[in-house]
Amino acid sequence: MIAAITLAALALVVPGSTAGATTERFHRPDRGVDRDVRFATFNASLNRNNEGDLVRDLSTPDNQQARNVAEIIQRSHPDVLLVNEFDYVEGGQAAELFRDNYLEVPQNGAPPADYPYYYVAPVNTGVPSGHDLDNNGTVGGPNDAFGFGFFPGQYGMVVYSKFPIATQRVRTFQHFLWKDMPGAMLPDDPATPTPQDWYSEEELDDVRLSSKSHWDVPIRIGRETVHFLVDHPTPPVFDGPEDRNGTRNYDEIRFWADYVTGGARSSYIYDDAGETGGLARGASFVIAGDHNSDPLDGDSVPGAIQQLLDNPRVNSANPPASDGAVEAAETQPGNESHLSPPQFDTADFSEPPGNLRADYVLPDRDRTILDSAVFWPVSSDPLSRLTGTYPNPSSDHRLVWADLLLPHRS
Repeated sequence: MIAAITLAALALVVPGSTAGATTERFHRPDRGVDRDVRFATFNASLNRNNEGDLVRDLSTPDNQQARNVAEIIQRSHPDVLLVNEFDYVEGGQAAELFRDNYLEVPQNGAPPADYPYYYVAPVNTGVPSGHDLDNNGTVGGPNDAFGFGFFPGQYGMVVYSKFPIATQRVRTFQHFLWKDMPGAMLPDDPATPTPQDWYSEEELDDVRLSSKSHWDVPIRIGRETVHFLVDHPTPPVFDGPEDRNGTRNYDEIRFWADYVTGGARSSYIYDDAGETGGLARGASFVIAGDHNSDPLDGDSVPGAIQQLLDNPRVNSANPPASDGAVEAAETQPGNESHLSPPQFDTADFSEPPGNLRADYVLPDRDRTILDSAVFWPVSSDPLSRLTGTYPNPSSDHRLVWADLLLPHRS
């Protein structure tokens, strides 16, 4: 059930040369033959403290952090990429500056990355709610925004693609209300006997589920359409015993689980254009993003990410891994009691919570995963200069990718 995007959810898709769709990685690009496509997600920490700072930093090719991020992307050569923590700027200015001044410029001998298409839209971070959402007695500031942020668009996201984006079929869910999810895990004020009463009825009429947004971005790859389902659930921390961020993280993850299940399970869902329902039966998809939830470690509500990993419509086999994550877990404090296998970690956090698997690329069960990895070099690798340790030269997250076999459909 696909609808055209509304003006409120501004989309920008920039066409150009299709040469990026026939790079040397496509060893079988002929029409009518199966091909492999690399999907990736990267929380690149390209957020800034003040509105306008990201445009300033990207306006020249000299920002070292942006250069490091671009080089990681170039050396990973994804075909379709989600970048989390990339401040939203109306008109796509920041997305174009990063592409033109960094991705398309060779970094330390890495080949340029050509992305003729990109997609950006508004997010909830920093958007004032007009309510005292943290119940501290005052209204205003980042904790009272619809998503934590000091200005509208902070911690936003952008999708880059070597393949055309079906702009008119994009669905955004920025304004979906949390209370409209059946059985929502709404936070509870532990000081009262009433359940799930952290937010007042008036506040629940405005409180949105997505801390940033959920986007269904259809990517046209030959005759195949793959729905790139992207988001960035809130970290399940920075709250109190009501666990409003932990419960929100759980339900933000649940949203895609319900969406891809479809049918009656997704009938409650509505997008920003007013169209209802989830993904059509048999549709191809890839879920990607920093979900801020490890299967066994960290502070997320137990079972949060399992809503996707254990979903019968999701292929969670062959998890992306790296040797660098194993080395980091052995040498950095705070990982000694972790239960999740360290090779699957994607985020280099201090203690607590230690390193976690937070970032995911999860295709539908009909997609074959040919290969996958986390860009986390061991310390002896010259490329470890791009990841390093705190303060990280690029991001505290690592780029995660998966190669998927997409069959030709006549």
